[in-house]
Amino acid sequence: MSYVLRGTVGEGTIRFFFADTKDIVEKARGFHNTSPVVSAALGRTLMVGTMMGLMLKGAGDILTIKINCDGPIGGITVTADAEGTVKGYANNTNVDLPLNKFGKLDVFGAVGNGSLVVIKDLGLKEPYVGQVPIISGEIAEDFTYYFTKSEQTPSAVALGVLVDRDLSIKQAGGFILQLLPGADDEIITRLERRLGAVPSVTSMFEEGLDAEGIVNRVLKDFEPEILDKKEVKYECGCSRDKVEKALMNVGKKELTEMLNEDKGANVHCHFCNTDYNFDEKDLKELIDSL
Repeated sequence: MSYVLRGTVGEGTIRFFFADTKDIVEKARGFHNTSPVVSAALGRTLMVGTMMGLMLKGAGDILTIKINCDGPIGGITVTADAEGTVKGYANNTNVDLPLNKFGKLDVFGAVGNGSLVVIKDLGLKEPYVGQVPIISGEIAEDFTYYFTKSEQTPSAVALGVLVDRDLSIKQAGGFILQLLPGADDEIITRLERRLGAVPSVTSMFEEGLDAEGIVNRVLKDFEPEILDKKEVKYECGCSRDKVEKALMNVGKKELTEMLNEDKGANVHCHFCNTDYNFDEKDLKELIDSL
């Protein structure tokens, strides 16, 4: 089970989100058959999207993350909601690159340069859109920059995906720490010093720590208060019925053109790699129903 812990430290002046998202990233890998470096890039984006989704207030609010980039991965799209559901895909799932100079998966090499766009549909007339340039391509640093520049919320973001030898996801998790109004310089300095002393999230999982253990490890001496534990999951939500409704919304004229010119229709879901095929008989039935 993937889950996110939410809580505060420093008498409520810092809030945190700590996530164990191994199952989410593994499900995405299974849907998309991603190469190791794409598993890492998409996985990091899925986990930060999951945590950001839980920051939304309304039950119907939707968050969309788009990484528009010039690297071989071609871009990443992730959507999440306030209920802990997330889904996403990379434009190119088969990127194969040598390890970087640190012996790690070369996520920057896969992503390259471009922009990070966050769209929040909060049920208002216009969605909120925040955009910043990609500054590292490693995802975590880019979101740290996004929170500070676009949302004016100083934050620390750490994300990690460890791919096993059989290409399955061995570990995946991360955290977001955010300063709230009232955080004093002393606690900020202590927190910065502490973050500089802890190992990577995946290495702590490899040590046998769970998310609760990592909270206590990272926030040692800060007396963290865990407020809740939220189960999160990868879920697409598409179905043939929903695709039929979408086709009907296209209109009778367009459906008739599909029938006459293409003798059918194929609709592909990028989030779960499912193809929905509609033959001539299916289209005729949809047209008749209109």
